Amino acid sequence: MIEVPKTIICVDCGETAHLMSYPPEEGWSIGDYVAYRCRGCNDRWDLVVEDSDASSGVDGDPYGARAFLEERRDQQKAKD
Repeated sequence: MIEVPKTIICVDCGETAHLMSYPPEEGWSIGDYVAYRCRGCNDRWDLVVEDSDASSGVDGDPYGARAFLEERRDQQKAKD
């Protein structure tokens, strides 16, 4: 069984996106879809749960998104 975070960071605006999906009775597993809604821009994010070992190498990140977001923030800071 895989743990899915209750919140993620929106890639578009940087605000917090909250989990909208209800967990399956047997718990989350690889290949399940989860939906998040951003409180800032109201975008919906539909993500697929992946094996954390196959992600970008960031422990506990079932989507591999954390490393992507950190890289994007670094790029934005470099532009400013």
